[in-house]
Amino acid sequence: MQETWTFDFSPTSNTKGELEEILAEREQELGIFLSYYYKKEGAVAEKVKLISDPEFESITTGSMVLEFELVHFNACLAIHEQQKEEMKIGFEIDWEDQKLILTGPYWPERGMDEI
Repeated sequence: MQETWTFDFSPTSNTKGELEEILAEREQELGIFLSYYYKKEGAVAEKVKLISDPEFESITTGSMVLEFELVHFNACLAIHEQQKEEMKIGFEIDWEDQKLILTGPYWPERGMDEI
């Protein structure tokens, strides 16, 4: 499994600053994106923030590390746990379509067990 998420993004001259700004503005959407990785655990990601400066590999691509709180909640089982997590995310800036494409890590999914 590898998830992607897209934002409208039209940077000017300060690409790094504008990238940090859009990530701060879209904290809730980032939480939804990261929660896809933990849906089998029944957890959601909240309070997402950038903890390292974006590292550019080229003019349009790079990576960054996001920190977030992973929340497990189940009222029936009286479970409410929170823990800090980090995830390295790749990004690509599409100048032509004015989009920011975030790509999460690849997590292989377990196949069917043989009987």
